[in-house]
Amino acid sequence: MASTVQSGISKTAGKPIRCRAAVARKAGEPLVIEEVIVAPPKAHEVRLKIICTSLCHTDITLWKLKEFPGCFPRILGHEAFGVVESVGEDVDELKEGDSVVPIFLPDCMDCVDCKSKKSNLCSKFPIQSSLLLHRDDTSRFTNADGETLHHYLYISSFSEYTVVDVVNVTKIDPEIPPNRACLLSCGVSTGVGAAWKTANVEPGSTVVIFGLGSVGLAVAEGARLCGATRIIGVGRNSDKFEIGKQFGVTEFVNSKSCGDKPVSQVIIEMTNGGADYCFECVGLGTLVQEAFACCRKGWGKTIVLGVDKPDARLNLNSFEVLQSNKTLMGSFFGGLKPKSDVPILVKRYLDKELELDKFVTHEVNLEDINKAFDLLIQGKSLRCVIWMEK
Repeated sequence: MASTVQSGISKTAGKPIRCRAAVARKAGEPLVIEEVIVAPPKAHEVRLKIICTSLCHTDITLWKLKEFPGCFPRILGHEAFGVVESVGEDVDELKEGDSVVPIFLPDCMDCVDCKSKKSNLCSKFPIQSSLLLHRDDTSRFTNADGETLHHYLYISSFSEYTVVDVVNVTKIDPEIPPNRACLLSCGVSTGVGAAWKTANVEPGSTVVIFGLGSVGLAVAEGARLCGATRIIGVGRNSDKFEIGKQFGVTEFVNSKSCGDKPVSQVIIEMTNGGADYCFECVGLGTLVQEAFACCRKGWGKTIVLGVDKPDARLNLNSFEVLQSNKTLMGSFFGGLKPKSDVPILVKRYLDKELELDKFVTHEVNLEDINKAFDLLIQGKSLRCVIWMEK
């Protein structure tokens, strides 16, 4: 795929590029297709030609926010596949024409956290709600009138070209189709990684997943790959079970049909004492508590993936935490190290082990990006891929 987009790349290196981008001008209002100017990359940066991008719920959340970290005008988007158009100074690991996925989670490969097998949270470039790039807090986007356009999660993939720091770019095998590679920038990697890396799901185990959106279904896919025997989905819409079956979900509990019993009690009875692994993929403290309650005493693990409000609190019984010997843990980007683990997922897809195709339910062109927003908001799509050119 990369070879089809490399012609003429060197002609634009070091020069500003005019291209199209979908710009968020006001909170909750349709994105506007505009001509923008993308500056050349500075030191430790690369400029990417985005081939396609996909829409994530996080994009919608930030698009709706009127207060910080919401900010306008802004170029959203963070799940993408691209090709390196040009590189700035002091860039050794990437070159023009490389196939890459930009990833919001930095991986400098140099700090104590990035060198450790125990963490994927870079301490040299801690992730923040920044509107600009890491090293100099400036933007690479302007419009024809000189107006500065803000970055988003260091990526801003709703543009035909974007500039990204090398710590946020992972080189991958160009054999993977672009509309599958882009899924690994965020949601699918997060879910699969949570089962594979964070929980280390064992063969023959029982898994419970609260929330069967894209991330929850990716957890199911990861649990399936790890050899889980029972994968129980929990939600409020029984139609999700039919979708979940495609991803390895074996049973479903509708939380609205549990009568007077809390859903955790139903799970405990179903599993004869609790599940080996429980994943919270919605972003509600009350569900984290339910998940913790129904994971098995002695060795049960509860993994939190859902993003709750910043001031949300958990209410756990201290004595129960001590006596139950359970584990409660977070899983940011599924515990994956972008530069080393994402290429493994690419290989597993190419080896026909990891199934990515079923996540893509719709595809549109850039000019129809607002249709992608409508589909996801209405719950009609899992992932909608947005092509820059078609």
